[in-house]
Amino acid sequence: MSMVLFASVVRVGDGLPLSASTDYEQDKELQETKRLLKGLSKKLGQFPDRCTLRTGPYNINFTSSLGVGYLMVCTASYPNVLAFCFLDELQKEFIVTYDTKRIESAMRPYSFIEFDTFIQKTKQRYNNPRSLSTKINLADMQTEIKLRPPYQLSPEDLRAINGFSVHAPSKYKGIAPTQMLEPVTLPGIVSCVLSILCGGLNLLRGVHAIESILQNDDEDFNYVIAFFLGTAACLYQCYLFAYFSVWRNSKSFLAFALICLSNMYLYELRNIWQILFHVAVGAFMTLQIRLRQPLGKAPDYNV
Repeated sequence: MSMVLFASVVRVGDGLPLSASTDYEQDKELQETKRLLKGLSKKLGQFPDRCTLRTGPYNINFTSSLGVGYLMVCTASYPNVLAFCFLDELQKEFIVTYDTKRIESAMRPYSFIEFDTFIQKTKQRYNNPRSLSTKINLADMQTEIKLRPPYQLSPEDLRAINGFSVHAPSKYKGIAPTQMLEPVTLPGIVSCVLSILCGGLNLLRGVHAIESILQNDDEDFNYVIAFFLGTAACLYQCYLFAYFSVWRNSKSFLAFALICLSNMYLYELRNIWQILFHVAVGAFMTLQIRLRQPLGKAPDYNV
């Protein structure tokens, strides 16, 4: 049965537990999972702000914001979108209920244990999805998870939690890590090589256009801009193919549009076959970017 089993709120700076749901579950695997959750809560500052850890029949999901972390244990079959909607509700209520100064000055564990009442009520709602779907906006969370999937914690991360890398510096910069992409395929390599070739041709023609302008004042400087914009668009598509980026697909379409526009402007300097070649390479590169998705991308869930 898919359900939320446990949740807690901790201070990110030192892992101090601020509140948690009360439960009397004696299952050994669940107790081990909660032990891992406690280990995670002490190292939240080393991880991205949205993560998932798969451990046997259970998942640990957590988010962090404004110095506070929100963690939960659920069954492995529980939808990701519901899990992070649950954590989002805890975060919104906690921020509204307690001010930052009070959180920072807390000295004792579970100083806000009264928040458990809200956790329990929310847990009961999320364990009954039929009555839940009208009360939360699943579409927004689905979109957010698609654009920025939760980071899947690895065995290396677990070893750090268990104390083998206690003093290791955080390996994540900023709000979220660079997502790992699917392995490169042969068509992807070919498209990248062709895109670099087109970028190089644009750059070469742009340099020659500058030389022509220096020798002849009547030349149109806009041609130089069009060549360099084509170069930038081709190289940016290669970057999008190699690395994860938010709105990655949309950016690749914009780069492709820029390639098309620059070649339309250069129709007087290129024949139809040259223009078709550049546009076809741009389209092929855009398709390969679209096909190479991040690993662990969150699937759609219908609730």
